[in-house]
Amino acid sequence: MLDIKNLHASIAGKEILKGINLHINAGETHAIMGPNGAGKSTLSAVLAGNPAYTVTEGEVTFNGKDLLSMAPEVRAREGLFLSFQYPVEIPGVSMTNFMRAAVNAKREHHGLPALNAGEFLKLMRAKRTLVELDNKLTGRSVNEGFSGGEKKRNEIFQMAMLEPCLSILDETDSGLDIDALRIVAEGVNKLHNAENATIVITHYQRLLDYIVPDYVHILADGQIVRTGGKELALELEEKGYAGVSAIHGGLTDSL
Repeated sequence: MLDIKNLHASIAGKEILKGINLHINAGETHAIMGPNGAGKSTLSAVLAGNPAYTVTEGEVTFNGKDLLSMAPEVRAREGLFLSFQYPVEIPGVSMTNFMRAAVNAKREHHGLPALNAGEFLKLMRAKRTLVELDNKLTGRSVNEGFSGGEKKRNEIFQMAMLEPCLSILDETDSGLDIDALRIVAEGVNKLHNAENATIVITHYQRLLDYIVPDYVHILADGQIVRTGGKELALELEEKGYAGVSAIHGGLTDSL
């Protein structure tokens, strides 16, 4: 599904990613962990097409297509979804209108007819139950006045509505209490299937107690320095980043 080869990227002339190699198949969940400044959020931003970052070397294919040549909105319509660490508020734009426009834009991209109002509302009612999102929130402006937990649930609700092939969750657990973390994680797990894949970016093991990864990658100084199974996250909890990445076994080429 996703194949990253020797990816280098910079912002304002400073190199952040220094040769990322990563292969993700459908049906897999990958966790990316690492200290602040390692390049985790940069990787998610580059994959999503944030124009602030410049790719200086490497290639990325997504379902056999050149991802880096696509505009950000085309990447989204192709099935790439990014859940933000700090979701933004969009005053004056209702959740209902926002999501209907997004869903129908993706359907048009894939040659499907637009959903009418009744069809869309039926779909929205079904999807919001996954993350226990209050129906009053869907009638408000996007994220305006939402608590931190409500914003994160709203992100997973959007993920449910758009049914992406690849979901990138950038520190979704940031600022969540235990109950909100459980609800968000359960929503992610319900949406996961053999046809899609998930990248979970996190600092902490606790999220991986709920969303169990197939692979864990340690990112340090712009490179993947170690890859393992879910037990690697437990080792990281015990030894810290310095202890786990001390032995540099080379970059991950494929899994």
